[in-house]
Amino acid sequence: MIDLHVHSTFSDGSMTPEELVEAAVKTGLTAMALTDHDGMMGIDRFMEACRQHQLHGIPGVEISIEFSGGTMHLLGYYMDPHNPAICEALIRLRKGRAERNQFILERLTDLGLPLSWEEVAVLAKEDVVGRPHFAQAMINKGYVKKKNEAFDRYLGKGKPAYVERDRFTVEESITLIQGAGGVPVLAHPYTLNMGRRRMREFLAELAGKGLQGIEAYYPEHSHEQHRFCLNMARDLGWVVTGGSDFHGASNPHLHLGIGFGSLVVPDELVELLHARCPTH
Repeated sequence: MIDLHVHSTFSDGSMTPEELVEAAVKTGLTAMALTDHDGMMGIDRFMEACRQHQLHGIPGVEISIEFSGGTMHLLGYYMDPHNPAICEALIRLRKGRAERNQFILERLTDLGLPLSWEEVAVLAKEDVVGRPHFAQAMINKGYVKKKNEAFDRYLGKGKPAYVERDRFTVEESITLIQGAGGVPVLAHPYTLNMGRRRMREFLAELAGKGLQGIEAYYPEHSHEQHRFCLNMARDLGWVVTGGSDFHGASNPHLHLGIGFGSLVVPDELVELLHARCPTH
């Protein structure tokens, strides 16, 4: 059992890299990828913990892509976390995230829901603050009862406290991932919010730009969506990946390795994924 999509306290997860590795071992995982949002600061700690627990660790990242109409993320696997180009690029993304956070505070104040930066930042165990931390701070202040309510009413895309931020194009992100020795994979493809015909065309376009895989095994995929992803991977010659998109306490019903209980990501995907590395 493996999990190739996991977040730590270095983005918007609630568990440290070490805690994730310990949980993975207890769960029975044989391999796991740490894919924090727009950063690889936790990779060294993660890989060391994996070595200590004899877990196959995969250095990864999840990059937010400039995209209209839906949400697009790329997963990168097996990159060098110290590659200068990708490190510099991810610093730029995190700077943009920090600037957006200040605008979110201003938007919430204008909506009559004031929060201090300290009330939000204290909820992030490391140095990356994201919208889930704002949602939790809003719960703590009694503005909303649940995180879903915070996103549905205020923080979600198109809602009154949502603020866009600088993102890279898909071409830029693919180049960065491959330049760091990694494999670029499309995460949770159905957040693109496309019909099946348009998605077929779009995925073919991405293949022409160097994308090498698709996340077919995902907790929120229906059987039909899962089969569509597998068929597209076959047609395009892509590798298939999968994972729980585990964040920890923010979604207690979603579990490491098994998602909502029925997720099964085949072990052999690790070897097939590694074989796609430029330096393999």
